[in-house]
Amino acid sequence: MTADITARDLEEAGAVLAAESARFADFGWMRGTSGNLSVVLSRDPLRLAVTASGHDKGELTPADVVLVDGAGAAVQGGKPSAEAELHARVAALTGAGAVVHVHTVASVAMGHRHPGGIVFRDLEMLKGVGQPAHGVEVTLPVIANSQDMGELGDRLEAARNPRMPAVVVAGHGLYVWGETPRQARHHTEVVEWLLELELTAK
Repeated sequence: MTADITARDLEEAGAVLAAESARFADFGWMRGTSGNLSVVLSRDPLRLAVTASGHDKGELTPADVVLVDGAGAAVQGGKPSAEAELHARVAALTGAGAVVHVHTVASVAMGHRHPGGIVFRDLEMLKGVGQPAHGVEVTLPVIANSQDMGELGDRLEAARNPRMPAVVVAGHGLYVWGETPRQARHHTEVVEWLLELELTAK
């Protein structure tokens, strides 16, 4: 991918993110104006389309996105999410093509209960994040929250588990990623299912 990003490219990315946002909002995972999504449009230099700040995620249009650079700063469009810097950090660190951030009750509750990480084992749904259903333990990292995205990115990088495309930010929500928006969506739904199961089981 190159940095030759056109207005049409950004609009198409906006349409994808608007559809994904509406889906998550319908689940109740992006209440109010909370949460944000991104998709990578260029790797060298790194450029992402990120949902704009302050918008109801169930009502986004293709125009409600901002093009940001590898530091999360706006290159084109309005005001990006305050967490755009972390989206860019995740994309650079993991090679992901899309990042999802949702505020779910299960992720916050389980983060409080298991600040050292949430362990899953012997569950068929682990296949949804590329792990065996049996015979292994997979830990979903939990990191402390911070309003400093650089600090939060450092914590994510230190805690990241290559076997789990997600991390819980304590008291905040869930970050999940994938190669494409569709895969990031599937990973998000699977990880949230796992969290909800553990929450109800306990």
